[in-house]
Amino acid sequence: MPPVFLSASNLTDQLAQTQVVIETRIAEILAGQKQKNQLEEAMRYGALAGGKRLRPFLILAAANLFEDDVSNALDTAVALELIHCSSLIHDDLPAMDDDDLRRGQPTCHIQFDEATAILVGDAFLSLTFEMMSTDPKIPPNTRLKLIHVLTLASGRYGMIGGQMDDIEAEKKSLTLDEIISLQQKKTGALFEYACEAGAIIGGATEQQQLALKNYAKHFGLAFQITDDILDVTGSESEVGKRLHKDEEAGKETFVSLIGLEAAQKAALVSINDAKREVAIFGDKAKLLIELVDLLNNRKS
Repeated sequence: MPPVFLSASNLTDQLAQTQVVIETRIAEILAGQKQKNQLEEAMRYGALAGGKRLRPFLILAAANLFEDDVSNALDTAVALELIHCSSLIHDDLPAMDDDDLRRGQPTCHIQFDEATAILVGDAFLSLTFEMMSTDPKIPPNTRLKLIHVLTLASGRYGMIGGQMDDIEAEKKSLTLDEIISLQQKKTGALFEYACEAGAIIGGATEQQQLALKNYAKHFGLAFQITDDILDVTGSESEVGKRLHKDEEAGKETFVSLIGLEAAQKAALVSINDAKREVAIFGDKAKLLIELVDLLNNRKS
């Protein structure tokens, strides 16, 4: 695998370059699958139908704080993106959020069928750990640590637990603290994993790992608040998914609970908190600072 450098002159170009690198690697991995059935086509559809690739970008950007060539973090970044793709496909199912649009295209169960979508999500979960357990660029002990931390971030204590909380939120009113807790699991846990994984691969100190995890926690909160804001103020064509879903389902959001203006202020507080956490890295944290600043003008 050729070296991977984050060398673009600005964040927009770097995000675009990283998308190409991640999607090229996903395509390479899926091209190696040998099953001649609909699952293969549906997996390619579910993983390559667009997306910002923020989570893998965060892994590479965090690793880049410690080393210029981040190619040894690439497959971990791709594995995390497959976990995220799995969560989106399952989240869109009729039994969950029942969405028909994702990333501006028909959701996986609409493009294929519900059973295929379930199997695609399951297959991505399996492929994630297959990749990570056999990654020759990562020492075995480090592989084990990365896998263990990802199981916590993606499982009942993280993303999946947060999804369960989100489903139950349709039947009751939540306080602000409960919404924050829900979103820190459902959305924030994978952001935290991304920064922690990049730090682990880069050989960060405990202090540096903690700073990056805290950055990700604030980033994830700002991301979710702006997501709630976009659900009210955004356009479906730009966001790429159906809007006003939470309102229709009777769910509490940051906007419904504290109002649009207060939500915008809360997002800014989290953005500034995130930036303070990575100040210890000086100029090396330029990409991470610019990325969280980008949430201020988020359109999708």
